[in-house]
Amino acid sequence: MKLLRVGAPGAEKPALLAEDGSYRDLSSIVPDLAGAALTPEGIAKIRAADWKSLPSLDKKSRIGPCVGQVGKFMCIGLNYADHAAETGAAIPKEPILFMKATSAIIGPNDDVILPKTTLKPDWEVELGVVIGKKATNISEKDALSHIAGYCVINDLSERHYQQERGGQWTKGKSCDTFGPIGPWLVTPDEVPDPQNLPMWLEVDGHRYQNGNTKTMIFGVAHIVAYLSEFMSLLPGDVISTGTPPGVGMGIKPNPVWLKPNQTMHLGIQGLGEQTQRTKAYAA
Repeated sequence: MKLLRVGAPGAEKPALLAEDGSYRDLSSIVPDLAGAALTPEGIAKIRAADWKSLPSLDKKSRIGPCVGQVGKFMCIGLNYADHAAETGAAIPKEPILFMKATSAIIGPNDDVILPKTTLKPDWEVELGVVIGKKATNISEKDALSHIAGYCVINDLSERHYQQERGGQWTKGKSCDTFGPIGPWLVTPDEVPDPQNLPMWLEVDGHRYQNGNTKTMIFGVAHIVAYLSEFMSLLPGDVISTGTPPGVGMGIKPNPVWLKPNQTMHLGIQGLGEQTQRTKAYAA
């Protein structure tokens, strides 16, 4: 299934992308695509519904983040061998963990607002993993059974904040609007191999990223199991699993940074596409 949330910010309705391409309102089945609705029981309830009997939603409506009320937004750094190489970084021996503020989350096609003091804003197409079943100290072989679905994430970064302002990476990753998620939450039955998904990102029509999840250093199952050693993962938690090469920071000899009034277009095979317009900060 492909699930989404449709409507104005803060008033999104849970929806199903139906077989005929329509958006069907799931509000009578689940209150939101969040928490309990993402558990195996919640997903089974949605799957059992007769989509033809559900009300249609206007396909011209805004698509919101495909997960509501996100508890944790965990991210993995330098998780593609070819991306680590372009940045000159050593291959990590263990996954590099950082958190992105949930206040950064926006819909897949919402505007990205560049921070007031931005100097080096950058893009990163990433595979998102959404937890559906509590995971605490789980094994790698059981990890995929704890996943509710997958989605596209643009893990936007302010490299000046991240690398030149001291401390850890979180402040360079958590700016408002720096976490577009969606358009869809795609259930695992439609993603038979999360380690073979082509992914790409363009800025103003120029393709900068053109990768595949098969070059991940740590695969999805390993990441979920690894995180569960240090914290319980709960239904609705989101994990952004790293980016392939082609980020602005890695372009030689001169890095390329985002500017106002540019268009990012990105996607992952089978998981949909996003389009964001960058805007200058305005008080």
